[in-house]
Amino acid sequence: MGEALGGKPRNEYVISTKVGRVILDEIEDISARDQGEKGEVFKHGRPNKVVNDYTHDATLRSIEDSLKRLKTDHIEIAFVHDLAQDFWGDRWLEKFEEARTGAFRALDRLRDEGVIKAWGLGVNKVEPIELVLELEEPKPDAFLLAGRYTLLDHSRALQRVMPMVAERGLGIVVGGPYSSGALVGGPNFEYAPVTPPMAEKIARIKAIADRHKVSMKAAGQQFSLAHPAVAAIIPGASRPERIAEDGAAFREQVPADFWRELRAAGLVDLAAPLPGGA
Repeated sequence: MGEALGGKPRNEYVISTKVGRVILDEIEDISARDQGEKGEVFKHGRPNKVVNDYTHDATLRSIEDSLKRLKTDHIEIAFVHDLAQDFWGDRWLEKFEEARTGAFRALDRLRDEGVIKAWGLGVNKVEPIELVLELEEPKPDAFLLAGRYTLLDHSRALQRVMPMVAERGLGIVVGGPYSSGALVGGPNFEYAPVTPPMAEKIARIKAIADRHKVSMKAAGQQFSLAHPAVAAIIPGASRPERIAEDGAAFREQVPADFWRELRAAGLVDLAAPLPGGA
């Protein structure tokens, strides 16, 4: 990435990276990765050793190494990676405390020095974001929340996280607006097979979308983007042509009646902001 960006003016792109997990050149036995919660994440990944470390010094080293690889002197956004229950299980609060006294303070310092412009959490759960927003110090700037503010799953984030973020003038990047692909015909929701109740919900949404000639990608993207706290979305792409599809979905004109029908059918939370004020 550093080589690719090296010849471009630095003000023409934004770098978002993460801290807390480092992939090393050292090779390890990948058969050990299917043991425990966090082992599953890279069960089928490369055999490089993975180190998870939310301490102050590890965070500084991680950012320094990224700057060298990226051939730049600053990074716009740094997210603390997977500091939540789905990755750490019952140990997540222990790891949160490690980050509070380590990574958070390091990132605050780097922001003050201008090495990074903003920092926050990159998680799949709302609780860590709620917790960090209740701290007096340090103060995050933005969050990457994956899977929790989507057309299929948004009530918990809508009730707590989104208002807190909006009130503080911060921003949310919504990861996975298609809910692991389930919304657009994929077999998985939350990294597991789609359940019958979820399949029924998706089918009901699709029936309404088909009546209004709305693509499911447009429905998913534009729902997530309609909330004023959302600054961006990360649709993800399994192959290059998906990027063009996502761009088309972003530009697609979706009639207000589509959103009204979803709400009337109980498929969208009554408090959720809808595109165009529908």
